[in-house]
Amino acid sequence: MVRTPCCDQCNKGSLKNGTWAPVEDRKLLDYITRFGYWNWRQLPKFAGLSRCGKKCRLRWLNYLNPNIKRRNYTCEEEEIIIRLHEKLGNKWSAIAEQLQGRTDIEVKNHWHRNLKRRFMVNKRTRPPQFQSDAGAICDDQPRTKRIPQTPDYLKDYVWSKR
Repeated sequence: MVRTPCCDQCNKGSLKNGTWAPVEDRKLLDYITRFGYWNWRQLPKFAGLSRCGKKCRLRWLNYLNPNIKRRNYTCEEEEIIIRLHEKLGNKWSAIAEQLQGRTDIEVKNHWHRNLKRRFMVNKRTRPPQFQSDAGAICDDQPRTKRIPQTPDYLKDYVWSKR
């Protein structure tokens, strides 16, 4: 089954696909900051882009919008995501509305990359009366990537080969 294209030009193949060039990002950013966004289907033509309106909208909402937070998630944000995921399920847009400056795609990716495994492990190990307590999931220490230690019997071998 083939997904239908978002517009007629995508069907003809006359629009550009693939990675966005910095020039295209600059054109879209300049146009939206100067005139705002009013009609996503018409915007690419007036901004001088050979992309469809849907791709321009997604690019703006998920990457170029200056109101998007680009820093790590705080402990409070993670608690909110966990609490709302227990309540709402996979409704990422509804969860992202509660987090100022986060998009639904970012929240979904953060859940699947970082929180899902931790939440499931803690849910299994905690007593049932504390399973809805999201505060136990988040620790106040910064998360660092754990670097595995070289076993003692390999240290001489590894250092001698360098």
